[in-house]
Amino acid sequence: METTTGLADDPAVVQRILDHIDRRTTDLGDGTWTEPVESYRSETRFAAELRLLRRHPAAFCPAAALSRPGSYVARDAAGTPVVAVRAGDGRVRAFRNACRHRGTQIATGMGCERALVCRYHGWTYELDGRLRHVSGAYGFPGLDKSAMGLVPLEAAEVEGVVFVTQDAPAIAALDALPALIPPRFRLLDVNERDVPANWKFVVEGFLEGYHIRSTHPETFYPLQYDNLNVVERFGRNNRIAFPFRAIERMRSVPPAQRTADGTLTYVYHLFPNGIVATFPGRVVMVALEPLALDRTRFVTYVLSDRDPSDARAGERLQQGLALVDAGALEDREVVCAVQRGLASGANEVFTFGRFEGAIVHFHRTLHAMLDAMGAST
Repeated sequence: METTTGLADDPAVVQRILDHIDRRTTDLGDGTWTEPVESYRSETRFAAELRLLRRHPAAFCPAAALSRPGSYVARDAAGTPVVAVRAGDGRVRAFRNACRHRGTQIATGMGCERALVCRYHGWTYELDGRLRHVSGAYGFPGLDKSAMGLVPLEAAEVEGVVFVTQDAPAIAALDALPALIPPRFRLLDVNERDVPANWKFVVEGFLEGYHIRSTHPETFYPLQYDNLNVVERFGRNNRIAFPFRAIERMRSVPPAQRTADGTLTYVYHLFPNGIVATFPGRVVMVALEPLALDRTRFVTYVLSDRDPSDARAGERLQQGLALVDAGALEDREVVCAVQRGLASGANEVFTFGRFEGAIVHFHRTLHAMLDAMGAST
């Protein structure tokens, strides 16, 4: 796959940030956007969004979650039970998570197995989806096992992320992607949390730094800048750089040697509902799964490249995770307050300004793709 994205390299991003610090500026979008409040309240619109999420390649899990043959991840994506598995040939495959006999889910959570076995009647599937064994096969005369394999979905492993497309034909191919999760990162933790808010509100919370001082006065703001970001688009996606105050030490480093490591966080928005965020020593991937108009599931994967035997590094990693968790709680509280505010009837539209250019790109892209599907918005 072509991976040229047009994204700036680390030295260029660091220089842009230092220039913004000196000028007291930030990246500005090319215009404002008004989004109808009805887009967050309409069941018709929500159903169309789910169809889009099923027809667009969506970030499903880190490749590190499928570290060896037999590793699998099973969860719901856009309301569909899906299982992704690394087969014996090393390829990642994805299937609708249902036995072809009576429809029982064949896998739950995460694990590693030599085959996928239905717990109801023991029908057994190879890691490539073929039906291997039918219990009491004589009770199914004429059954064509070759036609009864797991129903496949399109899966692609790109730059450390597994993408799954549920409905063919897909309405869009994967955009060229930068390096997201390097192979050296291993999976540390997975958790799921349901939040009573529309999935678009949750996406929006990741895409701007205009709220850092007011929302995170004791967590992120002492370490980061308020309303100072570098915002870049690549295809349908966004990358937002959130600098740490420690970036000031880069002034004494030769420009070509300046690095993002320890000086800024990159947040990659992988349209439509995936997030990859970089931190010192770790990467966090989040899939934001819409459950209802007013409910979203966070599926969060935490990865690290630190030596697990290094106690000091482990302590720093835990401190960093605690800080991010505290900031994430503040973000969730605000997003839920936005959702509750819908009941006030105060707004017919939400207005996104030039500080919120990544959000504008998200909504503009979402509208365009729904229109391309002929969906009602």
